[in-house]
Amino acid sequence: MDSYDIHIPAGIKSALDKLHQAGYEAYAAGGCVRDTFLGKEPHDWDIATSAAPKEVQAVFEGYRHIDTGLKHGMVIVEIDREPVEITTFRIDGKYSDGRRPDNVTFTSSIAEDLSRRDFSINACAIADNILVDPFGGQEDAKNKVIRCVGNPIQRFTEDALRILRGIRFASVLNFKVEEKTKAAMFECRHLLENISQERITVEFCKTLAGINVKNTLLEFKDIVAYILPEIKEMVGFEHHNQYHIYDVYEHSLKAVESIESDNILRVAMFFHDIGKPSCYSSDKNNVGHFYGHSEISAVMTEKILQRMKFSTADKRTIIELIKYHNTQMGLTSKSVKKLLLKLGVVQLRRLLKVKKADIMAQNPSFANNRIKDLDIVELILDDLIATNSCISLRDLAINGDDLIQLGIPEGKRIRIVLNRLLEMVLDEETENSREVLLEKAKAMQFI
Repeated sequence: MDSYDIHIPAGIKSALDKLHQAGYEAYAAGGCVRDTFLGKEPHDWDIATSAAPKEVQAVFEGYRHIDTGLKHGMVIVEIDREPVEITTFRIDGKYSDGRRPDNVTFTSSIAEDLSRRDFSINACAIADNILVDPFGGQEDAKNKVIRCVGNPIQRFTEDALRILRGIRFASVLNFKVEEKTKAAMFECRHLLENISQERITVEFCKTLAGINVKNTLLEFKDIVAYILPEIKEMVGFEHHNQYHIYDVYEHSLKAVESIESDNILRVAMFFHDIGKPSCYSSDKNNVGHFYGHSEISAVMTEKILQRMKFSTADKRTIIELIKYHNTQMGLTSKSVKKLLLKLGVVQLRRLLKVKKADIMAQNPSFANNRIKDLDIVELILDDLIATNSCISLRDLAINGDDLIQLGIPEGKRIRIVLNRLLEMVLDEETENSREVLLEKAKAMQFI
């Protein structure tokens, strides 16, 4: 045990003190200690203690607490209006299903408790400025290394999700996976079949958010292909044209890296070209083309996201971005208005980010002018919004009530007429004035 100065929030410090005063060992443990090594403010503070669950309940009598995790030694206590997990030191039993222990045995040893954890950087504990670090987690954090606690094959056999957690930490923290740990990850990747799709999807999305996502997912492409077999064709598939310097898979990862760390945007960039290998053709000069790849990629991604259990709203948004990511944009207000009619303001802004990231992941020799064109489109969009131009149904000079007064029956017909009027205004066929639109609507109701 070494001395280590760490700022522990007052509420957590108070909880540790209460457990100590009652005669129990208690430590802040796990990810919160790791984050302090990295100079980050921990989001969550977890406490590990020698007190059994019933003893924890007794110590915090009068506090609000949740007891649903008692059989695994966990009591969630509300401290300073924040939930804090207080877990008894434990040893995990056999992992029959490769996901969770069949049973747990409580222990009085913090070292035994830390020995069951996944990686050394997560197997540290601290109390009263005394650091318990039996597996070198502090040193691994300093050296930016992901290393399993104990035997890596055993760790991944216990819970294969740890494979994806290791990849996620490498991406998010910009760490390297230690060689024995890495070898075990590849060897045990087939065990991921034991893991629920929901848990896999959560780790995948967190990995995409990382600052080192491109290098990490290149390094672990065989594991990515195990959970997403559709990407196998992308790996090593060359574009054979002057606009690209990476194969399809690396280009997609470069595009992910080139866009802000937003889940919708990063998932869209990862899958935006997944259909390219299936629609490749070459011309008489052996130049590669991928006609229709946007639509094919959208169809493939819809099936994948359905399998990955994305929400309906996120799935719809991502698929639309992929479908339109290769759309040519005119540099006029008329063309921008047409895109607004299809996409709306929020989605058009997303699409501009997607197209910029796509360009940044191609040959930089051709990037500048193409990005400048997108900047012009964005300026036109900004101007349309700033000048209160008509860009949506709510901006029309008339509404559904006006159409009802004209005698158009309520229901679907109202929406059809309003959309047609909006289309005419955006297409600059007519002006957005009440009188003109009412006349147009009178003519349309008899069509």
